Amino acid sequence: MVAQREPARGAPPGGESEHFVVVFPGYHRAWGHWIAHRLESHGHRTTLQRWDPDREQPLQEALGDLQLASGRVLLVISDVFLQLGPRTEADWNTVLRGYVAEHADRFAAVNLTNRELLPATAVLEPVNLWGVGEEEAERRLLNRLGLSPRRAPAAQTGYTSRYPNDPPDVWGEVPRRNGRFTGRDVILNELQERLMDAEQGAAVCALVGMAGIGKTHIAAEYAHRFGPDYDVVWWVNCDQRNTQRETFGQLAVELGLDRAGDVGERLRTVREALRKNTPSGRWLLIFDGWEDPEEAATFLPHGGSGHVLITSRNKSWRAATDIKQIAAFRRAESTGYLMRRAPHITAAQADEVAGEFQDLPLQLAQAAAWLGEEGMEVPEYLRMVRGVGLTRLESGTMPDDYPYSSLTSWSMLLNKLRKSEPRAVDLLSLCAVFAPGRIPLGLARGIPTAELPDNLRWIASDRSSWARALDSLVNYSVITRESRVQAGESEQNDSVLMHQVVHSVISELTQGRNNDAVRGTVHRLLVEADPGAPNDSRQWGRYAELLPHLLPSIAPSSKERRVQEMLLNCLRYCYNSGEFTLGAELAASIRTEWGRFLDSDAQQMLSLATLQGNVLRAAGRFREAQILDADRLERLAEVPRSEGPYEEALMEATSCLAADLRLLGQYDEALQRQERVVEVARRLYGPDEGASLLAQHNLAVGLRLLGRYEEAYDTDLDTLRAREQVLRARHPFTLGSGNSCARDLRLLGRYQEALARQELAMRLQLQVLGAQHPQTLMARHNLMLCQRRAGTPRQDIATAMALLLDQQEQVHSRGHYTTLSLMTDYGNFLREHGDLTLARELLTEAEDGFRALLGPAHPVPTAMQSNAGLVLQIEGERDGALNMFEQALAGVTSLLGPDHPVTLGCALNTSGGRHLAEALEDAHELSRDTLERSRRVLGEDHPLTLSCMVAQAIDLRSLRRRDEARAVESDALERLTRSLGAQHQQTLSARQRTRPYWDYEPYLG
Repeated sequence: MVAQREPARGAPPGGESEHFVVVFPGYHRAWGHWIAHRLESHGHRTTLQRWDPDREQPLQEALGDLQLASGRVLLVISDVFLQLGPRTEADWNTVLRGYVAEHADRFAAVNLTNRELLPATAVLEPVNLWGVGEEEAERRLLNRLGLSPRRAPAAQTGYTSRYPNDPPDVWGEVPRRNGRFTGRDVILNELQERLMDAEQGAAVCALVGMAGIGKTHIAAEYAHRFGPDYDVVWWVNCDQRNTQRETFGQLAVELGLDRAGDVGERLRTVREALRKNTPSGRWLLIFDGWEDPEEAATFLPHGGSGHVLITSRNKSWRAATDIKQIAAFRRAESTGYLMRRAPHITAAQADEVAGEFQDLPLQLAQAAAWLGEEGMEVPEYLRMVRGVGLTRLESGTMPDDYPYSSLTSWSMLLNKLRKSEPRAVDLLSLCAVFAPGRIPLGLARGIPTAELPDNLRWIASDRSSWARALDSLVNYSVITRESRVQAGESEQNDSVLMHQVVHSVISELTQGRNNDAVRGTVHRLLVEADPGAPNDSRQWGRYAELLPHLLPSIAPSSKERRVQEMLLNCLRYCYNSGEFTLGAELAASIRTEWGRFLDSDAQQMLSLATLQGNVLRAAGRFREAQILDADRLERLAEVPRSEGPYEEALMEATSCLAADLRLLGQYDEALQRQERVVEVARRLYGPDEGASLLAQHNLAVGLRLLGRYEEAYDTDLDTLRAREQVLRARHPFTLGSGNSCARDLRLLGRYQEALARQELAMRLQLQVLGAQHPQTLMARHNLMLCQRRAGTPRQDIATAMALLLDQQEQVHSRGHYTTLSLMTDYGNFLREHGDLTLARELLTEAEDGFRALLGPAHPVPTAMQSNAGLVLQIEGERDGALNMFEQALAGVTSLLGPDHPVTLGCALNTSGGRHLAEALEDAHELSRDTLERSRRVLGEDHPLTLSCMVAQAIDLRSLRRRDEARAVESDALERLTRSLGAQHQQTLSARQRTRPYWDYEPYLG
């Protein structure tokens, strides 16, 4: 027993202070604290006493101990209180009618249940606080104790507890409270102490233990028991990454935060709000089944005064948080639980059953269900479970350290249900086809009877049988009922929870997954759950719940067109929401199954190919996408030609392959294919239809990659104007065209124009898509490059780049190609402004990442060597730098040709390296040739051309050709002043005769 004494808070004016011992089970801790605080607010003294006496201690003795303190004993009772120990009804009736009746003046009680209590509890004259508001509850409490409502002085009232009947302002799908929850009081109180005593920002605790040990139940009980201490309680199911992200991101809506943008943006918004204790610092996050500590930074706020509770089987959380190892029940907890659920068994028999099942909570729940529901005697039950029975499951999914007898126990239950409750077995067969965890079983009630197999038609038509079957499974601890039905909603929103260990056993024992009719019903359920709007971010939470069940139910094997369209919608969701890894895995599974019964040119297969290529491309798996799209195009070429659908399919396949080729650095072939796509799209749809404008947009990407910036800008500008007319200014595609125009202007050296356009585009991106949508991140990246070229103060850019890199990594990953591009540009910026150590680390990581992603014979990792050379040059490694410059120049010349702007930039750096190595003639020859090419390709006033002029002047001066040098330098300065301004950094550097350089900005399209 644990007692907590609190000092008197002041006596009521005109009255005497009384002392009360407030006695509560751990289950009702919140009520105990509220009652104590209410009494103290009226000037009375209290002692809080959590009461859970050992079963061996006589009840009268335990109650007598409570009277050792002065004052009256106030019992916080309910049906749970009267099962402490457990105690039999006879035990309680005897002590209530005897000892308590003799000391009635020392005892009082409040009742917290609407269920019938033992008749003898009348001696306590309990006042009912169930279901009433706080003001009425306080009035009833004082009236029962004969106290006048006199408030203590305000300064002495101290902390006030939340009224337990008032839920937290935000309550995020915490599982129903387990009315049979037993024991674990020591663990729960220790958890609360750890979290309360932790330093601000470090209150994170992980409950770690084997499957079925009760981690989830402990976390749920913690939420219910201590919920009144919090304003926000949010439960996140972590079985699937996309479900975890969606559920956590949904908290943005509940907190009244900006919910615009994709999942990544909402994650960042929620995490930042909690870190700043907005709207409250009293928050509790519970991550159930989180097995990947590496993703902690994506979700944990790392600040704020709230608490985080994690359940996991992964002991690696030890490095990131406080660990609480959860073991099996203590024997007293096991026997107490069994005796409460099966009152007819003795303590010795409960002890024997607990030993048989090694005190494992999950198995004790099933054993208690047998003994309690059936009234079976322990010797008979143990004889049956110790029989030959089952040994191991074929699937191997049952934990090896589970007792063998537990398998026999489950088999016995299924056999019994087949005889007595066959419809409960029907429901279990359905559950077995889903994934473990939350199962949207209630959707079956919405399927038309005619679409159900004969043996399952009762589900839609017989509501009473449905309720009885579910109740039976709940009573036998096979499932937990998790109803989300709100007022006015359909019971189709009902769901159940099935533990993964139970699911493993049931799946094999029912063989539901091998039953075509059962699988077909589950597939129909999944179709019913499809919102049909994968582009609508408001529906992404629904898709996140669907996704875990697709592969376990073998949905890709279905030949039903509605099921196939549902699968395609789930893939569209994956692409739109940024779940590229999951999308790629799902697409591969679908392709394997569909390939068994669909022709390669079937419409479903063509749609799958497009979606699969999109997610592979977005995930950075370019070569896989290219193989897929090339194969599709080859197969289409073998199909007898027909107008309309054939041309559309061919055009789409060609467009996808062109995108792959652009990413893989095969720019010329990609452009040729994209030109054909534009031609076909305009012929089929007209120049201003969406598909034609998309083809034109992609054509500009190809032109840009080839260094044909003027043509790219003209094409992008034409696309932008058309999209503004057809789609309007705020459409995401229109915003994308605006970004492209700004990029083109920057590459053309028109920095101020580029900056002005990108600033406007950035504001619209934030309003329409949100701050962390991938397109917004790309726009912000381009904005920073525009600012850098236009001369924005460097500190502003440095801070913004560091923040953007963090956001980019959260939305995609460290190794994603867009993150690597930003990493490169940030490294270039840091090198230019003196942080060589971090610059070198970022540039090296980015170059290695691009090489791993694209291979060595790609323009991007090849040109990256020039950036590495600039770092070496500043560090004084002139020979190493020149080697890097020469390799980059030779490589890009071979890959892109001598006139590509990237080649010209590498040539500028190489000429500077030769100059420093005192190969003056070679430097002059290269700078002269580069200047001529740049004038022809980029124009007389392009910043790269002007840099080449400055470099040429320096080389001429080193060769003592001073008159020529003076003329070239004068012309360059005049042009720089006119185009960039007299105070621009490039102009100032030229006046100081500083050798210009060019840093490579990787761009994949």
